Amino acid sequence: MQFQTTVQIPQPPFDIAPCERMLFVGSCFADNIGKRFVDEGFPVEVNPFGVMYNPVSILHTIERIPKEQLSSFSTAFFTLGTNHVYIEKATGCIVDNCQKRPQRLFREEQLNIDECADALLKAMGCLHDSNPHCRVIVTVSPIRYAKYGYHESQLSKAVLLLAVERLSAVLRQLGSEGNQMPPLYYFPAYEIVLDELRDYRFYSPDMLHPSPQAVEFIWERFSEVAFSDEAKRYLKEWKPLKEALAHRPFHPESDEYKTFIAKTREKVAVLSEKYPNFALPKTLDNQVND
Repeated sequence: MQFQTTVQIPQPPFDIAPCERMLFVGSCFADNIGKRFVDEGFPVEVNPFGVMYNPVSILHTIERIPKEQLSSFSTAFFTLGTNHVYIEKATGCIVDNCQKRPQRLFREEQLNIDECADALLKAMGCLHDSNPHCRVIVTVSPIRYAKYGYHESQLSKAVLLLAVERLSAVLRQLGSEGNQMPPLYYFPAYEIVLDELRDYRFYSPDMLHPSPQAVEFIWERFSEVAFSDEAKRYLKEWKPLKEALAHRPFHPESDEYKTFIAKTREKVAVLSEKYPNFALPKTLDNQVND
């Protein structure tokens, strides 16, 4: 018997290589997935200017990153949280963070489908200008926004989903006219949480954010379809070393543990030579460098 609806995930038009340099920008779901890549030794940049919930704020981040740094990323991952924006009354500009200033200084508005798609297209254009080979992954965050009301939150997600469809159509049109743009891939994280993980046990205690178990499940589904065979082999090589470095012994001063950690450090050095872009997670750095 089948007790779960499975989301069919399309194969992306590209593969993620072992330890490739990636950029994650967007909602706190981008933080969650980006951290998972960090744990796996990928040299990634996650929300360098803070969490960005809407497409225009994502564009602002891309515009602020120096071009030479932007050109180093092989893949950019955009996580769309909402179409709601805050506009500073004095300037008429969308702000990325109200910085705890009084609410009376801002007004809240909603971006329409075209405005969301246009902001994402401009962000992709900035990436293309810096690195014509950079690929873009877009996903809609499964995090619900209770402050809007659940119906309004669903409407916001619907606008974002339609914006991605609009963006895809625009890119196809540009491609047919001979224009080159970064490849775009939509990963259905929102749909996976709503359909495959349709149970409150996959949510954090606030009943709004995905639980660590849900994030891990999304990571597994993503890596299955998006990682190259070489990247999957790399993960298998790294897993026992990561577990060894994370081990906390009862007797760290014992000769047995010192021998164990010395051998693990040697294996990490070999892995680093095999995968030059490997970035040892800071949480495990002490175990290697002590």
